[in-house]
Amino acid sequence: MFPLKIYAAQEITVMDLDSGRILYESNSNQKRLIASITKIMTAIVTIENIDLNKEITVGEEVLKSYGTNTYIEMGERITVKDLLYGLILRSGNDAALTLAVNVSKTEEEFVSLMNKKAKEIGMTNTHFENPHGLDEDTKNNSTSHDMALLSRYANKNKLYKAISKTKKYSISTNKKSYIWYNRNKLLSTYKFCTGGKNGYTPSAGKTLVTTASNKDLNLTIVTLNDPNIYETHKNLYEEYFSKYEKYKIIDKKTFKFDKSLIDKELFIKESFSYPLMENEKDKIKTKVIIDSKNSKQVGRIEILLENKKIGEITVYEKEKKEQSLFAKIKNWIF
Repeated sequence: MFPLKIYAAQEITVMDLDSGRILYESNSNQKRLIASITKIMTAIVTIENIDLNKEITVGEEVLKSYGTNTYIEMGERITVKDLLYGLILRSGNDAALTLAVNVSKTEEEFVSLMNKKAKEIGMTNTHFENPHGLDEDTKNNSTSHDMALLSRYANKNKLYKAISKTKKYSISTNKKSYIWYNRNKLLSTYKFCTGGKNGYTPSAGKTLVTTASNKDLNLTIVTLNDPNIYETHKNLYEEYFSKYEKYKIIDKKTFKFDKSLIDKELFIKESFSYPLMENEKDKIKTKVIIDSKNSKQVGRIEILLENKKIGEITVYEKEKKEQSLFAKIKNWIF
């Protein structure tokens, strides 16, 4: 599948956030330096491993920070949550280092957590060496596909999602006040954009991870080494929002089982939706498989697109209610 336009980006992935379906990719498994989109992982590891309301004291770790900074100072007291806003909106390298040494004892231990989380998510072509993305001394390498997986994972977290879509954030500490503006320009230039993170170093070029929602379709796009990141993302969103629509293939409220399959009362607890192009709708099939006799989970429904499984739903058996003594006597009499 080829896009309608030709893009300058070296690596591209367009993914549906809800289902994980790849709508388009180009050189998506090519490893590259990723610059500050590294901070998406830094944010997630922080959120999952420390009390967000904890007030921390900035240490000497900020002295070795350069590039984009929040300009926090040694001895300054700030909450983890506030510093996360500085990390994502301002892209503070000093914020990344401060969070790292407060979540873990050392930057190295924090990076170990980053790589562990990458493996859990399935980022098989990713390796982190620092929490900020600068690449003169240590280097972070990933792919557009892996970063799309990270974006999908991160956007399941309510706090990360809220931070990444914030355009302006103000705080005051014991030393000074800050106003941070989101450096992801797509938030202000594209009405469907819901968040993301940009990055740049001379070696990595411009990198960008964004999310956008239109109607019921929620997408994430990753581009690496792209001189026209915002134009590329806007054009890709417009293209794939026009090509795809989310369809509810199975509705838990209305799905009916063929009574000839099994003499039991069956039901499902979840619906299934999937992004499809118009010409794919007739290529969807569902297959009910009953494969268990001794469990309340008695089978599954497989959903197929062109005979390739794209999802499944567990099938349950309804519990039979014990008949009351009154009902038993009534049935016996009448």
